[in-house]
Amino acid sequence: MAIKQGLLALLSRGPRYGYQLRAEFEASTGATWPLNIGQVYTTLSRLERDGLVAPGEQDEQGRVVYTITEAGLAEMERWFSTPVAQSDRPRDELVIKLAMAVAAGTDVRPVIQAQRVATMRTLQGLTRAKRANAESPAQRLVIDSMIFQSEAEQRWLDHCEAVLAASSQTHQTQERQP
Repeated sequence: MAIKQGLLALLSRGPRYGYQLRAEFEASTGATWPLNIGQVYTTLSRLERDGLVAPGEQDEQGRVVYTITEAGLAEMERWFSTPVAQSDRPRDELVIKLAMAVAAGTDVRPVIQAQRVATMRTLQGLTRAKRANAESPAQRLVIDSMIFQSEAEQRWLDHCEAVLAASSQTHQTQERQP
């Protein structure tokens, strides 16, 4: 899971406590991946259990500062050097939705159009966010990736319409033939 490795990457820059890790994680991802503070501390507990981080003393405000261990550094390096496989990514709900709409015999055009409008709104919002938050290279990479994904989704929706139109024409031609 990227949260675990993301926290290790942040800790590789020096000791941090949970709220610092949360803030830096969100800042690095352009606030596109918000973390619940409970999730941060649960992950830190697991990292400690696995020997990847070590807790330090509490500071004057009662916060525990965590430090990455040698095993944690090795895990982070392993993560950085291992490509992310397509099979490790969650299934695309939009693809499944369109496939099921076709299989159910539903008119898919309104489904595609609703998605196209939503994707265009997302793309516009991301473009505004890029202009407003482009100071950090990490934020820019995240926002650029999301922009490229939205643009690719728009192209794919165009492709879906073309395939379905061609399929419909083929089906109509076959029905007319004796």
